Amino acid sequence: MRPSIVEPAVASPPSGGLILSPSPARIDSIDLVRGLAMVLMALDHVRDYFSRDFFTNPPIDPSNLTQASPALFLTRWVTHFCAPTFVFLAGTGIFLHGRHRSRRALSWFLLTRGLWLVLVEITLVRLSWNFNLHYGREFGGGVLWAIGWSMVLFSLLIFLPTSTITVLGVALIAFHNLLDGKHAPDLHLPHGLWVILHEPGQFRVFGPLDFASLHVPELRFGTAYCLLPWLGVLSAGYGFGALYFLDSATRRRQLFGLGVAVTLLFIALRYGNLYGDPPQLNKGWLGPWSRQSTPVLTVLSFINCQKYPPSLLFLLMTLGPAIIALAWCERPIGLLGRFFVIYGRVPFFYYILHIPLIHGLAVAIDYARFGYSPYRAEAPWTLPRNNLPSDYGFPLPVVYLIWLAVVLFLFPFCRWFARLKERSRSKWLSYL
Repeated sequence: MRPSIVEPAVASPPSGGLILSPSPARIDSIDLVRGLAMVLMALDHVRDYFSRDFFTNPPIDPSNLTQASPALFLTRWVTHFCAPTFVFLAGTGIFLHGRHRSRRALSWFLLTRGLWLVLVEITLVRLSWNFNLHYGREFGGGVLWAIGWSMVLFSLLIFLPTSTITVLGVALIAFHNLLDGKHAPDLHLPHGLWVILHEPGQFRVFGPLDFASLHVPELRFGTAYCLLPWLGVLSAGYGFGALYFLDSATRRRQLFGLGVAVTLLFIALRYGNLYGDPPQLNKGWLGPWSRQSTPVLTVLSFINCQKYPPSLLFLLMTLGPAIIALAWCERPIGLLGRFFVIYGRVPFFYYILHIPLIHGLAVAIDYARFGYSPYRAEAPWTLPRNNLPSDYGFPLPVVYLIWLAVVLFLFPFCRWFARLKERSRSKWLSYL
C-alpha cells in the first residue's frame, strides 16, 4: 500500500523552464480533505431537493436565524466549508501540477480547462439542476463558473513569481470587503462586469429583440459566485502549495500553526465586529454578530458569515479549520480515510454525477408518492410552491439518510474512475 504522504524529495517549485524531475504520487492528505468537502457538498444539494423546510412559501432560509432551527442552520453551515476548501486546494493542485510542466504549458492547460469548466457549468450542470436547457427564464453561473474563470485569469498570473501570486491572493481575500456597498456606477464600470467581479445579481445579456415576426425574449445572466474573492482563494492556495516541498514533520507543524493562526484571526475580528463581513446590507440576519435570546443562538450568530460573495470572515472561518484538517491528515489515514480519498481524487467526475443523481432520485420518489413530480423540469430555485402537496419534502433525518445513500451509491463509480486515471496517461482525463 502506498504511504499516505509521498515526499517530493527531488522536485522543485515551478520555474520558468521545464521541470525535469519526476512527478511523485498524489498526496493523500490533500485528497482526503478534498474528498470530505465533496461529500459534505452533496448534503447541501440533497437538502435543496428534499428538505421540507425548502418547500414552504416562501422557503425557509437556513441562514436566517429568525426562521431556521439550529439543526437546519448547522446542516447548511457545515457545507460552507466545501467551496473555499475545494477552490483553495485547486490552487494547491495547480502548484503541484506545475512541478513537471513549463509555465507556458501550465498556462495553456489552465486556460483550456477553465473554459471547459465554464462550458460544463452553463450546459451539463444546468441540465442536471433543471432537467431542461430552456435559457429564457433564468441563466446563471455557479461554483464551476467561478473556478473556470478564475483559472482563465490565473493562466496569465502564472507567469508571475510564486510570492507575488500569493501576496495578490491574500490581498484579494483581505481587502475585497472594502468594495462592499459599492455599485457599478460608483466605479464607472458596466453593471454586468461588476456583478461578475463582486456584487451578486443579474444583468441583461441581450434582448428583447424583434426580427419581423420573430420575437427573441430578453436573456439575463446572474451569479452569486463573484470572481474577485474566489480568484484570491485560488491564488492563496497556489502559494500554499510550496509547503508541500517541506519534510513531513516540518510541514505538519507549519500547517497546524497556520491553521490555528487563521482561525484565531477569525475569532478576533469577528468578536470585535471590526472588519471582514458586510454591515447587514440587504439581509438583516447577516453582518455583525450580536447576543441572542439563548447561548446557542448567540454562537450561531457569531458564525453566521456572508458567503455570497465570500467575506473575509467567511473565508477565515472555513479555511482555518481546513488547514488544521490538512495537518491532522498527515498521518496513516486508515480504511475510512481511504474511502474519502477516492472522492478527493475525482472531484469533477463526482460533481457532474451527483447533481443529476439527486435530481433524478427526487423525481422518482415524487412519482412513487404522488404519481407526478413538480421537479420533472425544474430546479430548486424555479420550483413553483403554490400547488405542492401538503406533505411535500422530508424532515432532516430523512434528508441525511438520502444523503448517505447518494454518497455510497457513487462510491464504486468514483473508485473505478480513480483507478482509470491512475492507469491511463491520456491527457484528456486531466480535464475530468
